Amino acid sequence: MTVVRISDDALALACGADAVAAAFVGAGCTVERVSSWGMHWLEPLVELDGKGFGPAVPGDVAAILNGTSAKAIGIIADHPFIARQQRLTFARAGKTRPLDLADYAATGGWAGLYRARSIGAPAIIAEMSQSGLRGRGGAGFPAGIKWQTVASAPGDRKFIVCNADEGDSGTFADRMLMEGDPFQLIEGMAIAAHAVGAGQGYIYVRSEYPHAIAKLNAAITLAAEIIAPFTIEVRVGAGAYVCGEETSLLNSIEGKRGEVRAKPPLPAHQGLFGQPTVINNVLTLAAVPHILSEGGAVLYDSHGFGRSKGTKPIQLAGNIRHGGVFETPFGITLHDLIYDIGGGTASGRPVKAVQVGGPLGAYIHPDRFDLPFDYEAYAGADALIGHGGVVVFDDTADMGKLARFAMEFCAVESCGKCTPCRIGSTRGVELIDRIRGGATAGGAVESLPQMHNAAKTPRSREADIELLEDLCETMKFGSLCALGGFTPYPVLSALRHWPEDFG
Repeated sequence: MTVVRISDDALALACGADAVAAAFVGAGCTVERVSSWGMHWLEPLVELDGKGFGPAVPGDVAAILNGTSAKAIGIIADHPFIARQQRLTFARAGKTRPLDLADYAATGGWAGLYRARSIGAPAIIAEMSQSGLRGRGGAGFPAGIKWQTVASAPGDRKFIVCNADEGDSGTFADRMLMEGDPFQLIEGMAIAAHAVGAGQGYIYVRSEYPHAIAKLNAAITLAAEIIAPFTIEVRVGAGAYVCGEETSLLNSIEGKRGEVRAKPPLPAHQGLFGQPTVINNVLTLAAVPHILSEGGAVLYDSHGFGRSKGTKPIQLAGNIRHGGVFETPFGITLHDLIYDIGGGTASGRPVKAVQVGGPLGAYIHPDRFDLPFDYEAYAGADALIGHGGVVVFDDTADMGKLARFAMEFCAVESCGKCTPCRIGSTRGVELIDRIRGGATAGGAVESLPQMHNAAKTPRSREADIELLEDLCETMKFGSLCALGGFTPYPVLSALRHWPEDFG
C-alpha cells in the first residue's frame, strides 16, 4: 500500500492539510501524520518515497500518485532550504510522528537522559557549561551558570519552568517543536531536573497554541514512566505579552496577576513559590538532550561564532518568498538569510528593512545586512537577536508608522508596574504623532492629545525629536523589564535610518 506523509503541524492544518490527507485516504493510501519540515511556503507538503510535493490541494492527489504533478520539488532532504541547514534541535523535523515513542527512541531519543542519569548532576552541569549553550529565548544567558546557581541554592523544593509563551511577531519555532517533537522538550526538562534536584516542572504555553497544548499533554502522559519521579504540568496563559518575561510568568503560574517582579532576588534563588527555579525557553531545553548525548557537548561547542555557540533556529517571516524555520550555526548574515535562503521578498519589491528579535527588536537597514548573527555583534549595533524571528519589509513600509506601533504595543501590553513603561509608552505615541504632523497609524489627521501644556506651548519638530530620544533613553534604562527597556530599539532605529518617514 502507498504510504504518504503529511504534517499535522498547526500551520499545515491552517493551509488545508487535513483535506489533503483525507483525499489520499480516499485514494486508498495510508497517511502518516508527521512533524513539519519547516518549509512553510510549501505547506501542505506531501512526502511520497522521500520526494516532496507542495503546496498541495486535494485536487493534486491523482497527479502526485501517477508522477505527473507540477508541484514536485524532488527529494525533500536534498532541497537547498534543508540541505544548507545544520539541524540539531530540529533533526527530527519532518521525519517522525510527534507522539510515537518508538519513532523518538529510534532516532536517538532518551539517550541524553539515560547518560545524564549515569554521569550525575555535577557532570551534567559541567557538560552544559562546556557546550556554551546560551538561553535561546533572547537574553542569551549561559544555561550552565543558571543551572549551577539553582543546584547550589538552598531550598525545600526546586522547579524547572519552561517558558513557552512565544509571543514575538515572526516567531514560531517553539510552537513547531512542541507540536512536532514534544518528547525532546520533555527529555530536556527531565535532564535539567536531574541536574539541579527538581521534582516538578511546568510548561507555560500561551492559550493561542491549542495544538501545542494538546500535543504536550498527550506526550507527558506517554512519557510519564520514563521521566519519573520527575513530573511535568502544562499551564496555559491568557495571552499577555508581558508574561513572556520570566517573573511575570512565575506570577501567572502561581495564580497571581501577570506583572514583573523586582530583581533581586533572582528566580534562581527565589523563583516559583519562593523556591530555586530554572527558567529556560523551549529551544534552550530542547537543545539539552543533544548536548548530553555521547560527545554532544563538544560537537555543540564546535559550532557557532565567538561566544554564540551551537545552532540557532531562525524563523523567516513577513514579506519573504521562502518563509520557515532555518537552523544554522551562529554567524550567518542577514544578506544570506534574506536573499540566498529566503529568496527575497514575496512581493518582488526591494527590501527596505528587517526587524530581528520580535516587536521590540531594532529595524535593520540593508546597509547593515553583513552583520553576523551573533549576540555580541547585534548588541554592538544597538540591535537584538531575541528569539530569532526575522521579519522582512519591502519598500512600501512606513517606518514612522512602525515606530509608532512599537510605542502603542508597549502601552497596551505594559503590566503597569513601572512608570517609564506605563507612562513613557503613551507619551511616546503622542510624541511620534506630533513629529509626524498628527498622522495616526490609520493615516488620518486627528486632534493631537495634550502632553502637559504642549498644546499651549508650540515646539519645533527638532525639539520633539530630541524629546523622543530622551524619552527612549529613560525607558531603556529605567524600566523594570525588557518590555519597556527594549521598546526604544525599533523606535530609534526607524528614526535614525529612515527619518524621511517621520515628516
